[in-house]
Amino acid sequence: MLKVVLTEAFEKWLDGLRDPPTRRRLVLRLRKASLGQLGDVTLVASGVYEMREFFGPGWRMYYARRGDILILMLGGGTKATQARDIAKAIAQAEIIVEQ
Repeated sequence: MLKVVLTEAFEKWLDGLRDPPTRRRLVLRLRKASLGQLGDVTLVASGVYEMREFFGPGWRMYYARRGDILILMLGGGTKATQARDIAKAIAQAEIIVEQ
């Protein structure tokens, strides 16, 4: 099992989603991740990964893994905002590493 830790920025993004079914699907994906079922994941930068969801506009959630038991959710978005979201996730990961 993995411990999933949500950053304040990620919680704000998730809470801001207007579509309850979308929010439920993304939360379910986080639950699966906590069980070690990461699904479709790709490395987008040094230590920053992208979880891809293939519904709607192509949802993405970004995280950095610290050891075997911790996933820090750094942010999220859609395929349309992917480049900007990755840049934000990398910046968040750098701040967390410094702490």
